[in-house]
Amino acid sequence: MTDQLTFTPRTDKPKVVITDYDFGDVSVEKGILEAAGAEVIALQAKHEEDLFDVAPDCAAMINQYARIGKDTISRMQECEVIARYGVGVDIVDVATATERRILVTNVQDYCTEEVADHAIALWMTLARKLPDYDRATHKGIWKWQSGQPINRLRGRTMGVVSFGKIGQAIAARAHAFGVNVIAFDPFLPAEVAARHGAELVSKADLLARSDYILMQAPMTPETRHFLSDSEFAAMKPGAILINTGRGPTVDNEALYRALTEGHLASAGLDDPEEEPAKRANWSPDDNPIFTLPNVLVTPHAAYYSEESILAARVTAATQVAKVLTGQKPDYTVNADALAALTA
Repeated sequence: MTDQLTFTPRTDKPKVVITDYDFGDVSVEKGILEAAGAEVIALQAKHEEDLFDVAPDCAAMINQYARIGKDTISRMQECEVIARYGVGVDIVDVATATERRILVTNVQDYCTEEVADHAIALWMTLARKLPDYDRATHKGIWKWQSGQPINRLRGRTMGVVSFGKIGQAIAARAHAFGVNVIAFDPFLPAEVAARHGAELVSKADLLARSDYILMQAPMTPETRHFLSDSEFAAMKPGAILINTGRGPTVDNEALYRALTEGHLASAGLDDPEEEPAKRANWSPDDNPIFTLPNVLVTPHAAYYSEESILAARVTAATQVAKVLTGQKPDYTVNADALAALTA
């Protein structure tokens, strides 16, 4: 898709604003977009207000963590496309963009393997009590009992919440360890789950049956605090939670209670609820989850490999370059809605 791209450069130098990035530079994006005749302006916006001055005359925006909301989009007078560096578009007001006839694109299929690997790594690390053993041996305690109790994986039940491509990749890996996989996904036909070795069940059934729950849910109004006090109470005592989906899908205050009261054994989170990368100022002191020894937290790194980062950058920039030069982009979020407006 992105190999040997050729563009007929525009002569009017459309302005492309990169709202924020943590890649070190934007040389990859500049190479693609300048070849299409665009001017690239790179910011490090931590507040939406940081985008107001550049919004009126930009032809495109690309965002990583910065929110592009209604207040920004309403100021846009020339924008043709808003492109996300990742899959989720919860930090783009897609409805307002559609009203303003602005196309929204994202990047798909670039980190499926990485996220699935990361989820399994967190699960195995906690299931085999590796942090407990590591802490004990560093203190000079050489006992297998340091991780007690540890249960055999084979024959236990893993529940996967959201069974799209990443959930299916998680299941493929989990089957090698002999666990039974069940899944909750209200948008997926049961026969599709079955083809990937999973039984599609209700949310209540998944909570009650799972020894391990692996969350891969996107962020929507319906999935915010998908797991909270009542859900944790419904889980098996000693269950392990892994969240490599969006941080706010898990109520961290409720999770803290479930962990400190001993109902859950442990948790692995790729992002806490407050999503630090989206904040101007953040400290682990803000969230008591970081004080617990039975919680592993990684810095929203599940998607990361050198290959996936490059793919995200190339693909996001390419979507913009294609739109600005009159070509059809590969990954659109609201193309059908835009077409309906002009029908």
